[in-house]
Amino acid sequence: MTHVSAPGASPTVGPDPRELLSTLRRDLGAGAEGLSDREAARRLAVHGANEVKVKEQASIGQELLQQLAHPLALLLWAAAALAFVAGIPVLGWAIVVVIVVNAAFALLQERQAERAVETLTRYLPEHAEVMRNGRRQTVEACTIVPGDILLLEEGSKVPADARLTDGGIEADLSMLTGESAPAERVAGPAVQGMPLLQELDLVFSGTTCTGGQAQAVVYATGHRTELGRIAALSQRTHREPSPLERQVKKVAWLIAAAAVAMGTLFLVTGVAIGLPLTDAIMFAIGLLVANVPEGLLPIITLALAVGVRSLARQGAVVKRLSAVETLGSTNVICTDKTGTLTQNRMRLQSLWTPEHGSAKGPWATEPVRAAAECTTVTRDAEGNLHGDPTEVALVAGAADLDVCPDLDARDAQRRTVYRFDPRLRMMSVITASPAEGGRPVLIAKGAPEAILARTVSEPGTPADRAAQKARAAADDMARNGMRVLAVASRELSPDALPTRREDAEAELRLLGLAGLYDPPRPEVAAAVRRCHEAGVRVHIVTGDNGATAAAVAREVGIGEPELHVVPEAETVSDAELDALLASDGTAEIVFARSSPETKLKVADALRHHGQIVAMTGDGVNDAPALHRAHIGVAMGRSGTDVAREAATMVLTDDNFATIVTAIESGRRVYDNVRKFIVYIFAHLTPEVVPFAVFALSGGAVPLPLTVLQILAIDLGTETLPALALGRERAEPGVMNRPPRKSSQGVISRDMLIRSWGYLGVVSAVLAMSAFFYVLWRAGWQPGDPTGEGSALHDAYVTATTATFAGIVTCQIGTAFAARTDHASLREIGVWTNPLLLAGIAFELLFTGILIYFPPVQGLFGTAALPLDVILLIMTFPLLVWGTDEVRRKARRRRFATS
Repeated sequence: MTHVSAPGASPTVGPDPRELLSTLRRDLGAGAEGLSDREAARRLAVHGANEVKVKEQASIGQELLQQLAHPLALLLWAAAALAFVAGIPVLGWAIVVVIVVNAAFALLQERQAERAVETLTRYLPEHAEVMRNGRRQTVEACTIVPGDILLLEEGSKVPADARLTDGGIEADLSMLTGESAPAERVAGPAVQGMPLLQELDLVFSGTTCTGGQAQAVVYATGHRTELGRIAALSQRTHREPSPLERQVKKVAWLIAAAAVAMGTLFLVTGVAIGLPLTDAIMFAIGLLVANVPEGLLPIITLALAVGVRSLARQGAVVKRLSAVETLGSTNVICTDKTGTLTQNRMRLQSLWTPEHGSAKGPWATEPVRAAAECTTVTRDAEGNLHGDPTEVALVAGAADLDVCPDLDARDAQRRTVYRFDPRLRMMSVITASPAEGGRPVLIAKGAPEAILARTVSEPGTPADRAAQKARAAADDMARNGMRVLAVASRELSPDALPTRREDAEAELRLLGLAGLYDPPRPEVAAAVRRCHEAGVRVHIVTGDNGATAAAVAREVGIGEPELHVVPEAETVSDAELDALLASDGTAEIVFARSSPETKLKVADALRHHGQIVAMTGDGVNDAPALHRAHIGVAMGRSGTDVAREAATMVLTDDNFATIVTAIESGRRVYDNVRKFIVYIFAHLTPEVVPFAVFALSGGAVPLPLTVLQILAIDLGTETLPALALGRERAEPGVMNRPPRKSSQGVISRDMLIRSWGYLGVVSAVLAMSAFFYVLWRAGWQPGDPTGEGSALHDAYVTATTATFAGIVTCQIGTAFAARTDHASLREIGVWTNPLLLAGIAFELLFTGILIYFPPVQGLFGTAALPLDVILLIMTFPLLVWGTDEVRRKARRRRFATS
C-alpha cells in the first residue's frame, strides 16, 4: 500500500503507516534490533537528510526597497530632489549614490546578523535515541532514516513521523492540531479511514513526548513528514525589529522631522534676508544631509549580532538578537538548584533506617537495594550509567555497597512503572521479588513527606514513632545540604494487583532514608556575588526540600543579607506571593517543593511587580514559565528538547555563572550601542553650525563646508570607528551599578547634552576656528567675494578643506571620549580596542586621499593644507577628548560626594 501526501503538498509515495504492523515492518525492512550502521548510511544517501528546509525568503530587491524607504533615507531623497530642482545635478546624483550605498551596507549588515543567529544552531545539535546494531544509540536527528526504531520517553522531541510498535506515550501535538491538551498515543492496530493526525498509534515530527515510554518505527523523514508538508505551504516570516531598533527608528523620524522643519525655516529666512535662491537651497540641502546619521541601524544590528556570537563562545546560545538588550536590564534570576547551582554529580552520602538510625552496616543495604530497583537507569555496552542524576547516584551507591541489582533483570521482572510525578513528588514500580518467590512488590521512593504520608502509622504506635524519627532525621540531612529521599515498599497480592496509582501507593512500609549530596559548582559563589554587586537578586525555585535548598543557597551566598524560605511553594496563593515579593524587596527567596506551575506563578508575579525576569528550566512542564519570563533559560546538557525550544537562551554548560556572564554581556552591548550613538550624534552639531553661520550672516561668511564634504564625513570617515565602538570591552564597573529600567530609552537627555552640547559644540568651535584662521591669514574680511575668479578663491577652498579636516580630527577625539561613559580613558586603556585604532587609521588615510589626491580634489572641493594648518588641526583630538575627560572627572567627583 502507498501513502500519498495531502493536497497542496508535493506528492510523496511510501509505505502506508496504517497497514498491518508486520506488513509495515516488512516494507520498511525494520527488524526488532533496528538497522545496521551500514544500512542506515545507505538509506540516508537515498532518502536524504531528515531536515525540513524553508526555501521562501524575501528577495534582495524587496529588502533593499525597505532600506531605501527608511525615514533617514527619505530625508536624503528630499535633499537629492532639491539639488536637481536647483540645477545642481552632480550633487543630486552624489546624494543618490550615497543613499544606495548606505542601503546596500545596511542590507549586508542585517543579512550578516541573521546568518550569525542561524549558524548558532551548531551549538544546539538535536539528537534522538534509536536502536541500531541491536543496541541503544544516540544519533543526530538529521541522520534518522525510514526503518529506524525510535526510543521515545518523557521530554523527547519526535524527530520523524513514526508508528508506535511497543508501549505508549502522551504527546503534545499542538503545533499540528492546535489542541493544547496532550494526546494519548499507544501501540496497536490502526483504524482504517481515520485521518492520519487522529491515528492513536502514530507520532509526528516536531511534536513532543510529555509522558510515558514507547518504541516506534520511522516511516517518513524530512519534507515527506507532516511537518515538512506544512513547511512547504508556509512563508518565511521576517525577523521582528528589536525594541532597541524600534526606539532608534522612532528617533530617526524625530530627527527627520526636525531637519525638515529647520531646513524650511532657514530656507525662508535666507530668502527673506536676500540670499540668492540657489544659495538658500544649497543651505537647505546641507542641513538635511548634515542631520542624517547614516549607518545607525545597521551598526546597531551588527553590535547585537556580535554580542550573540560572543555569548555563544562563552556557553550561552541566544536565539533572538533582541534578547541581548533584554539581558542588560535583567534584575531577577529565578534558578533551579540541581545542575545549575550544583555540579549535578550526586553521590550517596548518608543512610538512615528506622531500626538502626544513621549507621553503616548490612542493615543499611535494604533501602539502597530497593531504591536502585525503583529507577529507570540504564547501562550501556561500556558500563556507563544513563538516566536521571539522582537515580544514577542511587544505583552507583548500591554498586559501591555491592547490592546493585542487575538492571536487565530488573526490567524483565518489572510489571508496572508509575513515573515520577512532580505533584506527588514520588515514583514507584511493581516488580516480582525474587526474595518473595516472585511475589509482586511495590517499591516507592520520593520526598520524605510524600512517602511518610502514605505509610501505615496510627498515632502512638511504633510505626508512628518511627515516622517522627524519620522526619527529624530527614530535617538533619537537609540542613546539611543533602537531598533526602525516603524509600518504602508494600507486598501485593498476585491475584488482586491495584489498577489505579493512588491505590497502589498506599499502606507503605518505610525502609529508610537516603541522603544524596550534590556539591555546589565552585564558580557559583563568585557569580552570585557579582549579581549582588550588579543589583540583581537571585531566587531559587526547586522541587527539593526547603532546608536542603537553603543550605545550598547559603553555601553559594544567596540570601545575603536576608534569605526567606517558602517550604511549600505550591500552596502559596497569588495574593500571598504578591505580598511576599512586595514586603521582601531586598530579600532573596527559596521557593521549595515547587512544581512547574509554581515557576509560572512566580514569573507572572515578578512581571506584575515590574521586574525583568530570567527563569531557568529543563523539564517539559517548564516550557510555560520559560515562555512567560523575559529571558527563558534552558539547560543544553540536561534539558529536554521542549525546554530548549521554549527558551530564549540555552546554556551549553548548564552553569549558573554563564547566566551572569550573559547579563554582563547584555549590559556591555547596550552600553556600546549608546557609545556609538553618542559618537554619531556628536558630529551633527559641527556639520550644521557651518550652514547656520552662512545663513545667519546673510552670506557675508561664505559656506564653510560643502555638501559633498559632509557626505564624505558621514559615509567615508565615520562608519568604521562607529563599528569599532560596537565591539568595545565592558567598561570598568559595568556590574557594579543597578540594572537599567526597562522603560529607559536608549537615547537619553544626558546623551543628547553630551553629544550635541559638549562634544558637538567643542568640535564645531574648533572646526570653525580652522576655517576662519585660513581666511583671516589670507586677508579676508566679512563680505569679501570668494567665488571662482576672485583673489580669495584659493584661500576659500583651503579654508573649507580645513573645516572638513578639522571635523575629521575632532571625530578621533570624540571616538576616544565615547569609549567610556563613566571611567577615565586611562582605566580602560588607550590601546585596548585595536579595531578602533584600525578604523582611525583608515579615516586618516581616506581624508588624506580626498585632500591630496588631485583627481578627487575638484569633486570634493579640497586643496592641500599648509603645515601650520595641519599642526593646528592635529591638536583637535586632544582638545575634544580632554574637555570631555574633564567633564567626566567632575561628574565622578560629584557622584562620589553625593
